[in-house]
Amino acid sequence: METKKQPDAVDDILAQWKRERPDLDASPMGPIGRVRRCAALLQRRLDETFAEFGMTSWEFDVLATLRRAGAPHCLAPTALFSALMITSGTMTHRLQRLEASGWVARHPNPNDARSMLVQLTDAGLALINRAVEAHVENEHRILAPIEAGDLAVLNEYLAMLLGVLEVREE
Repeated sequence: METKKQPDAVDDILAQWKRERPDLDASPMGPIGRVRRCAALLQRRLDETFAEFGMTSWEFDVLATLRRAGAPHCLAPTALFSALMITSGTMTHRLQRLEASGWVARHPNPNDARSMLVQLTDAGLALINRAVEAHVENEHRILAPIEAGDLAVLNEYLAMLLGVLEVREE
């Protein structure tokens, strides 16, 4: 079964620009507008699942980053805020909230007396293990209407766009 593109809000916006400014090539608004709209709509659906576990998207991201690090599920705050692309000040505030919730604990870094390490607690590990399973199931549901071949092509094109947008420091 072939998925047929249905008209969307971005089509309306493009038509309006074409009517009002026929001299303007607004074609980049198509893919960029759709990516932005998809991101916003996806975030809503993802947040619904996170809320089932009493957490927000950023809490999930921090706990998932620690979980992906592997046992003992422990990272330096600098590694965390770098992976999450946030500032150190934002990371400090978030860690305080996660610690107050009992999902992470901070311990002295044995390799650097000036720093601390952030580690999932047993409660945090149990929570993220349940939440990530529900999250992946949710993602499968969201993408289920798209055929596997189309999804592979979409993933390839999104990876290409991400490669253009990411700034890699080497």
